[in-house]
Amino acid sequence: MEADKGKVCVTGGTGFVASWLIMRLLQHGYSAHTTVRPGPEHKRDVSFLTSLPGASKKLQIFQADLSIPESFESAIKGCIGVFHVATPVDFENKEPEEVIVKRTIDGTLGILKACLNSKTVKRVVYTSSASTIVFSDKVVDTMDEGFWSNVDYIKSINYFTFGPYMISKTSTEKIALEFAEEHGLDLVTVIPSFIVGPFICPKFPGSVHTSMAMILEKGYSKAFQDKSKMRKEQDYESQDSKKRSLKGIEGYKTPGVSPKKLLDSGFEFKYGLDEMFDEAIQCCKEKGYL
Repeated sequence: MEADKGKVCVTGGTGFVASWLIMRLLQHGYSAHTTVRPGPEHKRDVSFLTSLPGASKKLQIFQADLSIPESFESAIKGCIGVFHVATPVDFENKEPEEVIVKRTIDGTLGILKACLNSKTVKRVVYTSSASTIVFSDKVVDTMDEGFWSNVDYIKSINYFTFGPYMISKTSTEKIALEFAEEHGLDLVTVIPSFIVGPFICPKFPGSVHTSMAMILEKGYSKAFQDKSKMRKEQDYESQDSKKRSLKGIEGYKTPGVSPKKLLDSGFEFKYGLDEMFDEAIQCCKEKGYL
């Protein structure tokens, strides 16, 4: 039997990205700790995690909430690494922006402090968002990690339901990096755009739902004003039909995000848009969303 490579904590274990991370960690010989929010109002189905190969022996699930920063200490204790993925996502505007921002910042700082106190954590990977770099009044075609979104600008363009999320991610990443530098903590931030592909969690991930809004004939009116004209067929495979389908749709055009730093580190892209959308569509069909 392969020796255990150590314990790694993944926050927000029931989410799209976190659940994939847990599965990969188990496959590669690590033990995994993960966190889920406590309380009946946040009841989560974790059977898809506990049934993963190796989970019965190498996965421990802890209750923790960003609103209670110290609640992550038990999950992080004894771990050699932490993937901080958990984040409030409220696209229905149930809470004020300042509440979401405070909870995101306080929870993240609590997790970073727990990593320092553990004396065992060697590296923290924080899942941020491309929305932390692309929203400003600067007119450029491509941006990278050297840019920062302007919170005031995000508010000025009135980006509806996504605004609080964008602001919370931008503010939190800045503060997290400052904290890590001040305390000598090895912190890496990842700034993905919309993530598309198959998912193992039972809930329909927001990033997949939004990316497939035209296919689903649903979505957010700000981004897809002419969604009623879109067909469910996979006409994205045809560039000509795509151009005709998108004709007349207007909205804020965000810059591209440069992958240079990833590529320079040795990262290789294995999947293209066709594969990502094909597998996402197939997964949605299997789970009854299409």
